[in-house]
Amino acid sequence: MIATRLTEMFGLRHPIVLGPMGGVSGGALAATVSNAGGLGMVGGGYGDAAWLQAELARVETATRAPWGVGLITWSAGADIVELALSHRPHAFMLSFGDPRPHAAIIKRAGCKLICQVQDLAGARQAQEAGADLIVAQGTEGGGHGGRRATFPLVPAVVDAVAPTPVLAAGGIADGRGLAAALMLGAQGVLIGTRFYASAEALGHARAKQHIADACGDETARTRVFDVVRGYDWPGSYTGRALRNGFMQRWSGQEAALAAAVETERPAFHAAARDGDFETAMVWAGEAVDLIDAVEGAGALVARIGTEAEALLRDAARWTK
Repeated sequence: MIATRLTEMFGLRHPIVLGPMGGVSGGALAATVSNAGGLGMVGGGYGDAAWLQAELARVETATRAPWGVGLITWSAGADIVELALSHRPHAFMLSFGDPRPHAAIIKRAGCKLICQVQDLAGARQAQEAGADLIVAQGTEGGGHGGRRATFPLVPAVVDAVAPTPVLAAGGIADGRGLAAALMLGAQGVLIGTRFYASAEALGHARAKQHIADACGDETARTRVFDVVRGYDWPGSYTGRALRNGFMQRWSGQEAALAAAVETERPAFHAAARDGDFETAMVWAGEAVDLIDAVEGAGALVARIGTEAEALLRDAARWTK
């Protein structure tokens, strides 16, 4: 068993946290990860109250282990934060924006505050806000993120915010990534794309299979999917997705896409509904190289954890 400040904080068997991917990390996936000894997180995304209510009720019913919820900070209003807290999560993750407006109410509720950051300034701001855990997210990760790479960012954040514990995210999909993150000073990892390609994840079966079939060279960071959906993301964040025809057509033409959105948006939403991923996006990180099948999330947690344990035990052979 790997013992870290993360595992001690929540009583976990493995120092693994499910990335709260909006529309993907629902209650069933979060409960499965928690039941397997990690920390499951429901991805509240932009704050759809009806969806969030249903998925939080689902995780409450399906596990007695610790679990949490995550929201996109710049989109989260006080009402949706209160809704999430009413379900009494053990952890609350804020990503992409200043956490300070919501930090106090989260901590008053007795909930551990997790803040995901993409640079050192964000890490210091999260520490100022009272974060119990800080996730250093590298640009290799799927979905929205920043510009810094995981390997140099994680130890820099560890040094900058000590003694606040840090988790690593971005490009991690197996036990090797977990073991490496621990050597960088992280207390655990947050994993997204690997759990997207799991049986319990929400989302279209074709999207999951695309992840299993893809390689990291087929991913790219872009703004086009935010433009067509009408989400006004701050300029410092782009989204990493699998390359497709829509991305190829509109990359570098975002202004033209915005001008054509009245016709492009209905077609885009129809494609997402129908599983047409030459138009709709599949958010995915560079770690798709390490994913070759859609598997059960509980088995993934166990395998990643035990792989890391074996690697760390074997590491002594490198020293004399």
